[in-house]
Amino acid sequence: MLHMKKILLCTFVLLIFLSLRNGAFAIYDPLSQKNNIFGIHILFPEELREAANLVNSQGGDWGYVTIPIKASDKNLDKWQKFMDDCKKDHLIPLVRLATDGDYFSQSSWSKPADGDIVDFANFLDSLSWPTKNRYVIVYNEPNRGDEWGGAPNAAEYAEILDYAVTAFKQRSADFFIISAGFDNASVNNPRIQSVNEFTFMYLMHDAIPGIFSEIDGLGSHSYPNPGFSAPPSATQEGIYSFRYQSNIAYSLSGKTLPVFITETGWSSDSVSYDLQANYYGQTFASYWNDTHVVAVTPFVLNAGEGPFAKLSFLKNGSQTKLYSTYQGFPKIKGEPLLTNDFGSLMQVQNRLIPVKKFKGDETINSIFEKINKSTRTFFKWFLGA
Repeated sequence: MLHMKKILLCTFVLLIFLSLRNGAFAIYDPLSQKNNIFGIHILFPEELREAANLVNSQGGDWGYVTIPIKASDKNLDKWQKFMDDCKKDHLIPLVRLATDGDYFSQSSWSKPADGDIVDFANFLDSLSWPTKNRYVIVYNEPNRGDEWGGAPNAAEYAEILDYAVTAFKQRSADFFIISAGFDNASVNNPRIQSVNEFTFMYLMHDAIPGIFSEIDGLGSHSYPNPGFSAPPSATQEGIYSFRYQSNIAYSLSGKTLPVFITETGWSSDSVSYDLQANYYGQTFASYWNDTHVVAVTPFVLNAGEGPFAKLSFLKNGSQTKLYSTYQGFPKIKGEPLLTNDFGSLMQVQNRLIPVKKFKGDETINSIFEKINKSTRTFFKWFLGA
């Protein structure tokens, strides 16, 4: 009988440990760890090695890559290899959800539906991610008509974002949901189907009060506007626009959100590479060193031909002077929590970001209360009391 009780005791303790491991921990504050802020926006998984050479240079490690995934591009082998390569190359993926071109209007991207969110949540949950936090950016510049089926709609985007929080976190509490970066050059103009990003944020809150308290991170496209050519300054439409967004989000939610600048960059058509080097140095030293900024991933590593070539770090397959300048910036060794870093998780458990609770979910306190009650009952029986 005593031998059986010992077996039961060991089993009981193991079950408690596993329940705490799987249920008590969720996303963590990425700024609670050593963090390499440098990153780059890429378009294809094949660009990872070049991206690592750029953002993990000069003492850096575990920099960031932003990459879009289209609704029509859910190839399991392709994207699992991407995750595996991120782990091998020490890159933290920021995966941006994307729709496909609108079938009826090739000049705009189609609007996502709830079904798209469910499909993305199921697919991305099936992948093995390199880091504990699974960073997901919910679409792109919805304050532009050509990014939202022809006409921007803040209420629709807020509803999609709200649903994304629910869908992803019901599958895994490790999903870290980031709002879309907005076009910081857009103005309130129905004729050209655009909405100012700050107006858009207020309209989102009007549609879904508290929407900025539900998400985990704030996406920003802090371009140096106007014309991708303005010098670094604290203007609302420039490289400091993330701070104005952050202040609005805080005023609407009371929550200080980590900031992810997932697009930025100067145009080589109007700003020389030498001047860009100076601008980037100023901005990282005086603006993007903000204590709430997690990552800066300029757009884009390799644009190929077309309108974005003026923003590209690579041209005609060769590294530009911008690439070498960015590569030469001193960086630090990031230490993100990896998928098997349970020991590290124990050290930062008091800095976990609260996960939204859904209907039927139990709070951590209620779980502990049940465990404590079960423990008392078990040991009362075990000791024969």
